[in-house]
Amino acid sequence: MLRRRKGSEPEKSSGGDSKDQREDGSKKEKEKEKGKLKSTRKWSCIDNCCWFVGCICSIWWFLLFLFNAMPASFPQYVTEAITGPLPDPPGVKLRKEGLTVNHPVVFVPGIVTGGLELWEGHQCADGLFRKRLWGGTFGEVYKRPLCWVEHMSLDNETGLDPPGIRIRPVSGLVAADYFAPGYFVWAVLIANLARIGYEEKTMYMAAYDWRISFQNTEVRDQSLSRIKSNIELMVATSGGKKVVVIPHSMGVLYFLHFMKWVEAPAPMGGGGGSGWCAKHIKAVMNIGGPFLGVPKAVSGLFSAEAKDIAVARGIAPGFLDADVFGLQTLQHVMRMTRTWDSTMSMLPKGGDTVWGDLDWSPEAEYSCNPKKQMNNDNKTADQTEKGSLGLKNSVNYGRIISFGKDVAEAHSSRIERLDFRGAVKGKNFANTTCRDIWTEYDDMGIGGVQAVVDYKSYTADSILDLLHFVAPKMMSRGDAHFSYGIADNLDDPKYKHYKYWSNPLETK
Repeated sequence: MLRRRKGSEPEKSSGGDSKDQREDGSKKEKEKEKGKLKSTRKWSCIDNCCWFVGCICSIWWFLLFLFNAMPASFPQYVTEAITGPLPDPPGVKLRKEGLTVNHPVVFVPGIVTGGLELWEGHQCADGLFRKRLWGGTFGEVYKRPLCWVEHMSLDNETGLDPPGIRIRPVSGLVAADYFAPGYFVWAVLIANLARIGYEEKTMYMAAYDWRISFQNTEVRDQSLSRIKSNIELMVATSGGKKVVVIPHSMGVLYFLHFMKWVEAPAPMGGGGGSGWCAKHIKAVMNIGGPFLGVPKAVSGLFSAEAKDIAVARGIAPGFLDADVFGLQTLQHVMRMTRTWDSTMSMLPKGGDTVWGDLDWSPEAEYSCNPKKQMNNDNKTADQTEKGSLGLKNSVNYGRIISFGKDVAEAHSSRIERLDFRGAVKGKNFANTTCRDIWTEYDDMGIGGVQAVVDYKSYTADSILDLLHFVAPKMMSRGDAHFSYGIADNLDDPKYKHYKYWSNPLETK
């Protein structure tokens, strides 16, 4: 039924023409095959990644173009459209009320908020002359961390510059306006004072190297003399108007030391006489002053674990203990911060009399309620009295350090303690690898560490003995510059020494 049909034979042509036609036909067939392959080719993972990166970059550049092209007031316009008109800044309100420049203002920054720059360093710090090692972007921490730690550390014997290294405070208002990009310290206050007419000649940032002890800022940099001279200049150029001083954090203790130094006779003091402060200072407005010390300074010096480190450890347990890239983070931080003598100025002052003992503290009757109680809460009186944390009857705030939750909550009669003060130190914690970082814990040995733990709970009095046991070199420097007691008789000539000037319990 089916027949095969013979195809019609092509007409014969000359040999040259047939060859050309065959070549053209083969080329067309190859091009068709290539087109089919292209049309049927599937995207690989690399194609998808390139497409995704290209989209992200295009969107980013488009948004960046819009950001630079839009008017400066556009973000404020959008915000006001959503939330309503923004309130005037304090400076604008004061200007509307008719307030203008009156008394010159002096800012005294606290610990870690002032910028520090490099003036001389080792070979690893080439190219960093007058660049900030502290403050700003902190870029050198990531680029060369070991070099940064080496230059930020002070001499462990003298508490001053190590050989071949000079780091000095940044001068001017930029020294502490911003701690880091987007993290302001004094910038907002400076901007609002500028709105009522203040400028650099009526504002002065009393920058100093916050790492070294207060008296050593005068010995090395003459920082106290510079503050004195600038205050006298501001009073003279403002028509005799006294200055208003605004210290913050540890700057409160530093300026307390300054006020005693400036009136004390030379060479220990500034020689200004007993009436210098009354003649030049209108008022002192302290912000967050640690007059009696802060307990978190203890944990920072004891184990380099201040509050931020403790939070990081809670989020990622074991990360800071790990030897990441051989850096041994906490060991480096401990070795560095224990050379900063200024941190010892914030240890608790007044001992157990002020801070409490194992079973008593001034906060014993205080109920800790981190959240405001709502009117419709159905809590009983007993639940409200205990506080939302339920810690009123279990926590003894006089115990600044406790080894174990059971020790922190138990009554002192149930705690068996072994005195650590007479413990024999060993060196069986000595360095065993080239990557170990030496700290004073290496001189304690296992026996010394065990003795510290066996004492179990420490109050403000025993904390000082603990730090003397754990970090004797650091505390020997601290004893020469700071005191933590309560004066028996302020007329005693010994209280004229500068070590007492930053303790309000031991100075007039």
